[in-house]
Order: sequence, then structure tokens, then C-alpha cells
Amino acid sequence: MSFSIQQYSFDHTLESTIIENHREFLNWPLVYFLEENKTKEAYVGETTDVLTRLKTHFKTKKKQRLSTVNLILSDRFNKSATLDVESNLIKYISADGVYSLQNGNLGISNHQFYQKKEVYWEQFKDIWTELRSLGIARHSLDYIDNSDLFKYSPYKSLSREQILGLKMILQCLLDDKAKVSLIEGGAGTGKSILAIFLFKLLKTDLNDFNYSDFDEEDEELFHLLQNVKAKYGDLNMALVIPMASFRKTISNVFKNIKGLSQKMVIGPSEITKQKYDLLIVDEGHRLRRRVNLGSYFGTFDKNSELLGLDKMTTSELDWIQLQSDKSIIFYDQFQSIKPSDATPESFYALKHLPSTRNEKLITQFRVKGGNQYVKLVHQLFDKGELTELNRQNVGFYDFKLFDDLNEMVEQIHLKEKQKGLSRMVAGFAWEWISKSDRSKFDIVINDTSLQWNSTVTDWVNSPNAINEVGCIHTTQGYDLNYTGVIIGPELDYDFETNQLVVYKEHYKDKNGKNSISNPEDLLDYVINIYKTILLRGIEGTFIYVCNPNLRKYFAQIIPSFKNSKDEVRNYTVVNIPNEFTVPYYDLEIAAGQFSDLQSVEEVKYIELKNITNHTEYFVCKVVGESMNKVIPNDSLCLFKKYTTGSRNGLITLVEGTDIFDSETGANYTIKEYTSKKTIDDEGWHHEEITLKPLSTQSFEPIVLRDEETMNFRVIGVFDKII
Repeated sequence: MSFSIQQYSFDHTLESTIIENHREFLNWPLVYFLEENKTKEAYVGETTDVLTRLKTHFKTKKKQRLSTVNLILSDRFNKSATLDVESNLIKYISADGVYSLQNGNLGISNHQFYQKKEVYWEQFKDIWTELRSLGIARHSLDYIDNSDLFKYSPYKSLSREQILGLKMILQCLLDDKAKVSLIEGGAGTGKSILAIFLFKLLKTDLNDFNYSDFDEEDEELFHLLQNVKAKYGDLNMALVIPMASFRKTISNVFKNIKGLSQKMVIGPSEITKQKYDLLIVDEGHRLRRRVNLGSYFGTFDKNSELLGLDKMTTSELDWIQLQSDKSIIFYDQFQSIKPSDATPESFYALKHLPSTRNEKLITQFRVKGGNQYVKLVHQLFDKGELTELNRQNVGFYDFKLFDDLNEMVEQIHLKEKQKGLSRMVAGFAWEWISKSDRSKFDIVINDTSLQWNSTVTDWVNSPNAINEVGCIHTTQGYDLNYTGVIIGPELDYDFETNQLVVYKEHYKDKNGKNSISNPEDLLDYVINIYKTILLRGIEGTFIYVCNPNLRKYFAQIIPSFKNSKDEVRNYTVVNIPNEFTVPYYDLEIAAGQFSDLQSVEEVKYIELKNITNHTEYFVCKVVGESMNKVIPNDSLCLFKKYTTGSRNGLITLVEGTDIFDSETGANYTIKEYTSKKTIDDEGWHHEEITLKPLSTQSFEPIVLRDEETMNFRVIGVFDKII
């Protein structure tokens, strides 16, 4: 979609300038970006009445600090398109780190769109490229997607159940009889996002909200927020995060968001210094009690005494309630991982108090396997024999069991190159000897030698993290793209009793096992650890299991990595399709005809019962070495038919007439796709498409420019080797 970005001074001359140069856009949907380059403040908006909207902004003190307006114009814009561009600009500008936004974070993306959002996404990518060329944006969209500032940004759209939770929290703040909002949700259900969204919401000036585009739900939330502001004014509040590593990460996020500061993110011991109107607690299940605290015993006792509490019976959960008029606590009982954590009984007691309001978050937002994958993880550890009923469909989530640890390490390194944020994580079953001597290795399994994390603070984002192994303490709360999980020798399976068993002598977290006399209690903590780290990976999770019996148990349900390539060769190739088949095209047979999937002669079919929507996919054999880092020569691969949407950074099967020859001599190829569009000094538009090989051998990328791109199209997007 064609567009232009026009830059003008935000002053008294603006009205005449717009009338003179853009009369056709006076009552037309457009997006604008107000900025001040010196202070790096900005505001993003959209409107169908540009003069009235900008005049309104010019009358407000905050907007008067902004000196330049960038108008994003297109004769093909409609209201849905501008709403989507505005929403994405707010999210990505805020996470890019160049500008601090004056925008509120309510109502930016709860809209019904006229077309599929994928259409608008392609358009937004082009706009972002242009903003980078103008110096307004700095980072690529892919880079921002992996950043903590984006993952934990308050400028996120909320799910229906998150909105219900938000309403309940605001109503709790207005209810004099309600003291606690208890929000229960499993890993990946968006607890941290909701906590940060709420914090930013309560710290934003009401005048910063663009309420002219609110829908009914936005208006209801805004009305509740108005009442809260009227009742409390500027709330004295803090975000409490028990884990030091995750607290540091969120503290850095707050530093880069206008209206928030690092000082607003605190640990539990800091709440004893003052009383608060409101305390919001994330990862509440990690609040501590007086058990196995190590060096923290002294601080815990001192704080308990300062608050007039019995140090032997109190917990940080009690501190929260005592030091705040209102508290909002996000927690998950299945992420309690050691005896020092507040007990499930304490949350149960709090949950049933008349002054507590309760809400649940269920929908999975982190892992692409969705709630089915979450259910599968829980079933793996339910201490019972697996049956066919346990074999849940997790779609195309990349879930694999490895027999060779070195292979899994290699795959995680490959995913790091492809996707970023791919990490090795293990159970705490090895001593941390490299802490004092970095020449030594902690985890040695066969011919694979690995070291624990060299830092405990924000390890996930540390420079050498890809070469190290994290644990539950350095990953809880974080999102990863891929996780390679080592299940250590402390956990096993007994086929005679059909029960998981734990070996206390192999569990090395002293503070995690001291004082535990009942093996069942330790088993529950260890299971919670593995459940938690198995729910870190957005794109996929790989597993290596040390004990043979447990590996055999898991192999009943988790696909094996070493067999993934050969699996389809054991299937029957049939000539007549059925509800479980996808078409199988041999690229050497299809040749130039492959562009029309229906016209290929001698089509065969392969049954794939572990997928849905079979008509959207096809299988073909990929030959050659140009993609051997991802697709070995002679692999059978599953592709999704391409219609529209994002292609950048994806491995695609493409066709070009008289442009290139593949390794089979045909006019198609399989490569990683990227494209960019530019405008030269004379206003001419140019497009460049790069098809990048991913190979251990020397292959040059294929670069197509301008006219060459006219005879070029994407046929399918690579999904996986089958």
C-alpha cells in the first residue's frame, strides 16, 4: 500500500501548511506522530479530522512541548488501517527506546478491523522502515520483538479475561470493604503484562488518554479509572517482585516508560520502610516465609520485628497486607518451587476472606502450543500412567525429546541464530563449582560439558547466556523463544508403581530441600520446577532426560528428535486423499508447474493425523545443501500455503520466472525471505527482496530488485521437517 510521511513544524503555521499541501486529507483517516527531538518526548495519534485534532493538542501544555509533527498519509487508508498503524506505532515506538511517549495505555488495540490485521501488518512494516530512515525509529521490528521493553510493555492489548480482571481490580479499589485482589493464573497467562499495564494505567494523567476513539468497553474502564483517580488522587504505590533477577529486568523496563521509574519496582524487604495506598505483587507465589532462608534470615527477622509480627509464623504475604491499604497479588500455586515460598494454605486462607476479590486467568499467551500444550505438560507430571487420552494436539509447537544432549545443545544454538532468545535450562541437580572456578564444568553428561549461569542478575539477557545453562531461579518470569530443558538425575519414573520418584541426594539446592522430611513434598517442588521451565518457550521446547526410565516414560508422548525426519517415511503414501491427508508434491516432478498446486500431475498424499486444517498445507521433498542448517538434504517438509501476511524472516518456498534456478534446475527455491522498500531522492519507490541461504557451505544470497520482483511470488511458508 502506498503512503508518504510528511514532516512539519508543530506551530501556528501548521494549519495553513496542511490546507495548502494536503487539502484532500483534511477529512480523511491518517496517523500522526508528534515529537520533540531534544527531549525525546512524543505522542502518537490517528484522526479523520486532522486540523481539529492538532488544534486541540496545541492547546494542552504537554503537547506544546512538542515541536514537530509527522503526518503518515495514504489515499488507501481507512479507519481500521489507521487504528492498526496507530496501535502498532505506540507499541513499537515505546519499546524502541528512542522516544518517551505521552500516550495513555488504554484502548489502543481493542478494535474490530475491516480487513485481516495481517494486511495492515505488511503496510506497517513499510512505514517502520521509512521511520528508521528518518531517524525516528532505531531498531528493527525483529529486534524489538525479542526485547524485554516490548515483552513487558504496558502498551499491549489485553485479552477478554484480562479486561475482566482489570475491571475487578478497579472496582476493588473503589470498594471500601475490599482489601485484596487475588489474581490466579498459570505460567504464560499474562500476569506480568496485566500487572504492568495496571501500574501504568494508574500512573497516567487522564488527559493523556485518546478517549475519542474508545469503544464501549474502553469507556467503562475509563469511567472506573476516573472514579479511582477522584477517590485517591496520585496513589502512593509500588510493584513488588520477589525474585531479584526478574525484578532487575522489570526495573529496567520501568526506567524507559514515561511516568514510571525504577524506584517503583521493589523487593519485599523494602515495603517495611513505609505504608502504601496500593501494592501490586507479581509472582506472589515466591513471597517467602521463615524456612531455609540462608543469609536472608537476619533481614527477615528484623523486618518482622519492625512490623510487630511474630517472625516464626509470619510471611512476606503478611507484610504486604499490613503495609498497604489495598493490594493486588498475582500468583500461581504450581510455580512454588521451594519450602521458603509462601504456602498454598496461606493463599487459600486469603482467598476465602470476605475482604478478598478473586479472579482467574486461563488463556495461554506465551507458548504457541496454547492451552493444549500446558495441559500436556501437567499430564506428564501427574504421576499416573499415560494413555491415548493424554495425547493432546499441540498444533505445530516444536516439542521434541532428545537422546543426545549434544544434539540438543546444537539445536538451541541454531535456534538462537534464527530466532534469538534461545537458552539451555536445567533442574538444580548439579553443584555450581564453576561459580568459584570458571575453568571447571558443572554439568558433564557423556561427552557434553556445560557450565551454570555466570550471573544471577538478568542472566537471560547476559552476553554469554547462550553458552551457559540457567536454572529456575534465573528464568522464572521470563519469556524465551526456545528452551532446551535438561531433566536431571534427581527425577525418575518407576514403571512398577507408575509413579514419578525423586532422589533427594541428587537434588543440589540446599535451601530447596533442607527441612523437608517427606519425599512427596520434595517431589512436588521438583515437579513444579520442571513444569515452570517447560512453559518458558514461545516457539518450542526441547527436552533431554538423564534417567533412562523417565526418558522411556516421556517417549510415550513426546516426539523424538532423532526420528522426526524419518517419521513420514513410515507412513503410507496414498493416491486417494482423505480427511487426514495433505498433498505430497515431488519438487523434481512439479518443476515450473508448482506455482499452480492444483495442476501438478501425479499428486500423491501423506496422512498426517497430528495436524488440523489439512487443506492449508502441502508436503514436498527438499533437495540440496543451501538450507542444510535447518533442512538437511532430501528432507520431507511441511509447508503452509501462503496467501497473505508477514514473510520477513521466514523460510519460504518461492517461484520466479526466469530469475533463478534451484539446485534441481527448476525456477523455484527455498530460502529465508526478507524484503525492504525505499524511496529515492526523486520520490521513486524501490523494492529489494533477499533470499538468504542457511548453510554450512558457501552459498550466496539471491537479491531481487525492482522489476525482478514483479515475476516473483511466495508459494508456501516452511513449517517443519516431518
